[in-house]
Amino acid sequence: MRCATFLIGVLLILLLSDPAGAQSEPANESPDEETICAITRSRDCSIDAAVKRGLFETGLRPRFPTGINCRTIDEHWAISYTHKRSRESYHGGIDMPAPWGEAIVAAAAGTVVAKVTDPDRTQRGIEVIIQHSPDDTGLPLWIYTSYGHFRSEPQVEVGQRVAMGEVLGETGNSGSRGERQKRVNRPRRPALHFAAIFTESSQYTIVRGTHVVPVDGRWADPVALYRGLTPIDSHSMKGLPTSQKEVDIAVLLDSGEVIPPEAKIVWPYKCSRNALVPPPERYCNGRRCSVSRQQSTSQSTKARRGGRGRCRGAADVRACREARSRGPRL
Repeated sequence: MRCATFLIGVLLILLLSDPAGAQSEPANESPDEETICAITRSRDCSIDAAVKRGLFETGLRPRFPTGINCRTIDEHWAISYTHKRSRESYHGGIDMPAPWGEAIVAAAAGTVVAKVTDPDRTQRGIEVIIQHSPDDTGLPLWIYTSYGHFRSEPQVEVGQRVAMGEVLGETGNSGSRGERQKRVNRPRRPALHFAAIFTESSQYTIVRGTHVVPVDGRWADPVALYRGLTPIDSHSMKGLPTSQKEVDIAVLLDSGEVIPPEAKIVWPYKCSRNALVPPPERYCNGRRCSVSRQQSTSQSTKARRGGRGRCRGAADVRACREARSRGPRL
């Protein structure tokens, strides 16, 4: 009897002392095929599944506290990437350029559920994915945030609890490049690729070792997380009036101050009351490309191609080609 009472007491202590806010285990129930297609966007899946589950533009934009300088977005949520890919494609996150090596921080407290260490396995490169329970964010949802393009392997490990604002790793430009990007020899600038998925279920599965797919998971514009209330789905965000499209962003300063103090979700880069070091425009193998190298590349390209195709006869063939390579955006 005493032994049984002791064991029951130990179990109660373990259950009540869980600091993770009931973090989930990988799913006993697997996501359906539509959800897997929507989140992984593999080549044998239609883009329609991802669009149906929220991968379309919402028009949300971040608004930072007055007098505070933060890393801003240069490639917004769900813009068309079709010009960069070999098929119809949309940006599954937001990109924020920053200097090489700048610290990327966890947007909220949570548990690391996946880490991709091969820099060329996906277009997101070296990546960390964190699961956040409702207690972690204050939202009645299970949220997964992902952080890509790290410079090197982050020191956090799968299963590790991280605090809001905890450093995950350094900004880099890891990740495979599309065939079109390779053809124009345009190096990726160092940046953070930040994405969010949400669900009401606590269960998830990991597909191909690179994608965390929650049961009934849906895409969210990451800026929607900072509204601090539900709904956050893309249909609701797109339907907001123009006056509500700017979202006040909670931030962690380089001094350690959080604005506002009660925030549970902060911007994934530290902000500052001082001016920020501007991000470089272009990097080659971790170093800034020299002007002479860019000029020689441009001259050799012109000599080789001679201004053929639709840009033939343009006053500036290189500018014409670059404009065409960027393509239309939604």
